[in-house]
Amino acid sequence: MKLKKLAHCMSMMLFAGPVLAQTATPQKVERVEVTGSNVKRAADEAALPVQIITRADLTKAGITSAEQLLSTLSANGTGTDNLSSNVGIQLGTTDRNNNGNSSANLRGLGASSTLVLLNGRRVSTHGAKGNAVDLNSIPLAAVDRVEVLKDGASAIYGTDAIGGVINFILRKDYQGGEVTGFADVTGDGGGNIFRGSLLAGWGDIAKDGYNVMASITLDKQEMLKGSQRSFSNGNQPLRGLSTDTTGTPFATQTGNAGSAIGSSFRTPATGTSTFTRANLLSFQGNCNTVPGMAQYEFVLNDFAAARFGCTFDTGSTAILLQANERTNFVSRGAFKLNSTTTAFIEAIASRSVAQKQFEPLQLTTTGALLAARYPVGGRYYQNLSAFIPAFDPTKPIAYRWRCEVCGPREIETTSDSYRVLAGLDGVVAGKWDYKFGLSTAGSKANSVLGNGYLKTAPLIAALASGLVNPWLLPGQTQTPEAIALIEAAKARGLKLFGGEATLLQADGSLSGEVWQLPAGAVSAAVGFDLRREGYRFSNGSVGADPTFQAPFDAEFPKVSRNVAAIYGEVLVPVVKGLEVTAAIRHDRYSDFGGTTNPKVSLRWNPIEQVTFRGSYNTGFRAPSFFQLYTAQGDAPIPGNIADPELCPPGTVNPTVCAIRPNARQGGNPTLRPETSKQWSLGLAFSPTKWLSGTVDFFEIKRSNIIYELTPQQVIANYTTFPGNLVRGTDGRLDGPGGYIRAGFVNADGDAIRGMDVSLLASTNAASAKWTMKLDGTYIDSYQSRVFSTQRFTEFAGQWTTRDLYVRWKHSLALTYERGPWSTTLTQQFTAGYKDELPYGPPPAAFSENVGSYTRYNLSATYTGLKNTSITAGVKNILNTDPPFTAHNYDFVGGAGWDPRVGDPRGRAFTLNVNYKFK
Repeated sequence: MKLKKLAHCMSMMLFAGPVLAQTATPQKVERVEVTGSNVKRAADEAALPVQIITRADLTKAGITSAEQLLSTLSANGTGTDNLSSNVGIQLGTTDRNNNGNSSANLRGLGASSTLVLLNGRRVSTHGAKGNAVDLNSIPLAAVDRVEVLKDGASAIYGTDAIGGVINFILRKDYQGGEVTGFADVTGDGGGNIFRGSLLAGWGDIAKDGYNVMASITLDKQEMLKGSQRSFSNGNQPLRGLSTDTTGTPFATQTGNAGSAIGSSFRTPATGTSTFTRANLLSFQGNCNTVPGMAQYEFVLNDFAAARFGCTFDTGSTAILLQANERTNFVSRGAFKLNSTTTAFIEAIASRSVAQKQFEPLQLTTTGALLAARYPVGGRYYQNLSAFIPAFDPTKPIAYRWRCEVCGPREIETTSDSYRVLAGLDGVVAGKWDYKFGLSTAGSKANSVLGNGYLKTAPLIAALASGLVNPWLLPGQTQTPEAIALIEAAKARGLKLFGGEATLLQADGSLSGEVWQLPAGAVSAAVGFDLRREGYRFSNGSVGADPTFQAPFDAEFPKVSRNVAAIYGEVLVPVVKGLEVTAAIRHDRYSDFGGTTNPKVSLRWNPIEQVTFRGSYNTGFRAPSFFQLYTAQGDAPIPGNIADPELCPPGTVNPTVCAIRPNARQGGNPTLRPETSKQWSLGLAFSPTKWLSGTVDFFEIKRSNIIYELTPQQVIANYTTFPGNLVRGTDGRLDGPGGYIRAGFVNADGDAIRGMDVSLLASTNAASAKWTMKLDGTYIDSYQSRVFSTQRFTEFAGQWTTRDLYVRWKHSLALTYERGPWSTTLTQQFTAGYKDELPYGPPPAAFSENVGSYTRYNLSATYTGLKNTSITAGVKNILNTDPPFTAHNYDFVGGAGWDPRVGDPRGRAFTLNVNYKFK
């Protein structure tokens, strides 16, 4: 959507508004500490864009997890941070290890650039991911509200707050009890969600001097398989989509020196053209006789050598949504020591067990499996002499095979998280508010291999025996002896990896009014933050019992760092209606030094109906432990390169122009933090008593982004990274002691620019209350580059392998309330974008545009029964499928659809019953 169209829509809403008549009167709001500032003020007086989602909002929307909540926020990135994306064991700059965890990702700048708080304080990062909080550890059933700061906040909170801050605030001073049951069942089967929770509290802090609260919640998300949804289909060649793999259940022979078809082959009908893929079913025109298989589309995939191969729809055989079972426990006790001091202790614990499942393993009998080529004389030896005249039946067969008998690849990840916090809140000298907290937190994650992964040595022996048949047709099965060999090779139960993050923190602050000015009181806050962060990561799949296709080379022992920070903030009312807030924070890290970040914000209220606001600040993100300390290793680079200094253009000298030096990759302890400069400028308006809204423009520019360089990129840009060419004792890169330093570096940067819009209309009419809420985000531009010598590349509205920067997203809700009834209709909208292009020329029916995605949800709540609240609803009323995309599963999950945009569950029916008791 263009800005002009957006402005037109807003004006239509403003003109249509007067049909509603408002009778409610505004109420005075208590001055509180709002996310993004340490100075207390009224929530509606903030100079920063803060979105507040209440507990009632979550119930009406049928939201049971923090991940679901983030998917409804327009400011959250359209990325692969959810369990539907099914991203594997990626680390480093990708920030996309979704083995059992989900992450927040405001502005699409990566999960590690969004700070997640619980009651205003940090929690541990995920034990496997290491650089972002697992949303599954957030006890959403005990949450009172969620505050989303859509602005940078390093001057207030330190690292990670470049994209913004999400603060989950738990219920406090609760008395009584309640039990809640929830079900979210899909109409087409699979992916059902169930929840049960119990909450109890005793004591009134104001009357009894104490309050104790405890809550426990059990959640279950069932697995959703690709076979359960028709839109998950990677073989749609007429629309420009076909799977680019020849690893098929009925194996495809591959070109390989010393094999039966040699490095390549020719056929009588194709003359001098050579090919490297040969499948019997392809020659016969029968690829589609095996479920999931189809003729390889060599033109569409721009790979003519695979003309006689078949392909396999891997995306539809993987799962669309991971199974996940969560248990969350929260307890809090607050005790009034005297009239000005309250002590509290808070304990939070969670366990999440996620089951990830991929398509069956593709076995390629080259490299590590070269000895597993099908032997001459094997029981099922396949002779293709009828189609390939040069076929040599005296040699073994090299092939690619999708090992369905091995079963789908499964990984189960158990994540345990906790935080114990003790603190004091109070008032000193009658006017200074203070708070102090001491906490310890941690997260431990362990991933274990299930079915589908195999140990290398017994796998080679099984395949080389000639007893396993890679060429099964429908109705045929492996022999018992072949199944026994495969079962003996399985790595089921082996540990894939384990990680543990720890956090020990002490923090305190003091705030209050300093002196009076004619326009009002000057308020200030000062504070400190001391942290010790630790992390370890272990690789369970290497060593004496290696596992095929489950490597993990990021192992390092426990490392830690100390962080000490001091900060200050002052709010100055310059004249009536104009206030300026200035904040500054200095953080010192034991492993890379110090960083100071200021922030200035302004709020101007010239008339009652209009408030202008804006801010400017700098931010930073500390390098993750993975990026700093992952073990370094040397290995020859793939392919020859030219020494950029000894072999300048025009030189012909193979000794320096075709070399293969070692590349050293891994952690880089000299990394500096990523930095940002950002601003926001907007206005809040309320032209009538029944209508209010906000419009905020923002821009974030990041520098020194941490990037994982390939050796080839170092060579191509060696003037940017001259220190990364390490010459040996003889002055050569490939000489003794010489290497190319690849891996993690501080590269150039990126920039995002856009606008947030919100509208709220509320009125009483026809004996009922009507409320309309709009929350939308427009992305005008997102540009990025790795090297300063490059031009920036524009990604807004374009397909990418990481985050999608769609032009417009919004959530629109209309609520009707009358007596004990409340009904809400919600629209979730995501704009379309330019699609991924096929490798080869697209077919005539290919559309370069991915369509927009709109879902409508309806819920109704009834509170007419004593102590009981019942909410029933329908999600995705029209059962709208995710829009088609020609993307096919590589780098991002989904085949024919994109989990960064679409919800694979389809229409679902929800029921929430809450019963309160004394």
